[in-house]
Amino acid sequence: MQKTLFLTAILFSFIACTNTNKSKQEATTMRVDSIMASAKNVFQPLPGEALNPENPLTPEKIALGKALYYDNILSMNQTQSCNTCHNLETYGVDNKPTSPGDGGAPGVRNSPTVLNSALHFLQFWDGRMKDVEEQAGGPVMNPDEMNMPSEAVVMARLEADENYPKMFAAAFPEEKNAMTFDAMRKAIGAFERTLLTPSRFDDFLKGDHTALTEQELTGLKTFMDVGCTACHNGPLLGGNMFQKYPLFGTHEEYTGSKADDLGRMQETKNEADKYVFKVPSLRNIAETWPYLHDGSVRELDNTVDLMAKAELNKELTPGQTNDIVAFMKALTGEVPAAAKR
Repeated sequence: MQKTLFLTAILFSFIACTNTNKSKQEATTMRVDSIMASAKNVFQPLPGEALNPENPLTPEKIALGKALYYDNILSMNQTQSCNTCHNLETYGVDNKPTSPGDGGAPGVRNSPTVLNSALHFLQFWDGRMKDVEEQAGGPVMNPDEMNMPSEAVVMARLEADENYPKMFAAAFPEEKNAMTFDAMRKAIGAFERTLLTPSRFDDFLKGDHTALTEQELTGLKTFMDVGCTACHNGPLLGGNMFQKYPLFGTHEEYTGSKADDLGRMQETKNEADKYVFKVPSLRNIAETWPYLHDGSVRELDNTVDLMAKAELNKELTPGQTNDIVAFMKALTGEVPAAAKR
């Protein structure tokens, strides 16, 4: 009798333990499902392609663009390439507050990552160029950047090169004169359209319940709950709108920087655009320090705290900040191997 009672007790204990574990698993599944559903309302997976119907991608055009991207020939003193400021070994940035130009003097704005930039709604912090094709020629001609004196000089250099005439002809076979500045822009733009970096967050958005850790899930929920998604939404978690910075306080107050950058107003001359900047994408954000338009903050956690105050007028707890940073690290992808030298 005692043996029977003992076995019965063990059986009930096992059933109770099994039911408890099952309840915990069900609660966990329900929590992940809830966070996933909320996330799908404001984010989308990174597209598999970044296409431009005005610049069809071909292997020859991408190969030409890659060669140009890495070539110092496009700077006046042949000291810089596109990769100098947008280094693909360091997630498309140079990790400097602002980048030195061909003459060595630093610029006034932080060089944003080139990764996924083809999906942004406009280019540059002030949105002054429409796409990566247009943007590709901008720094080449900018006196503070690559400092070439004219488009004619750029093309004369390329025409004198042993390989470029053949590469341009292969990339633009329908053109009688394949070697033009516009073709150069299109080739570099075509290469940049291949620089897409999906991450574990995309796996999560596509339904993988195990893609994010517990802390990353908590960070994602916190990110949404505190209001970060007002600006950082869509497939890029940003890169799709302008926003005034800061909405509360001053840039100097938060960073110590005395640089008074008027933002988009410098381009439009419209007072309404004062201190308005393109919202940066958060893709690969953990690797693309320093932060803000002038690169004045080095640490990601400090930047998260700063932006909560400056844009949301909220003070995060240390736990909230740590969780959000953990989530942001899940946005890091891999630079396509074919894009590297």
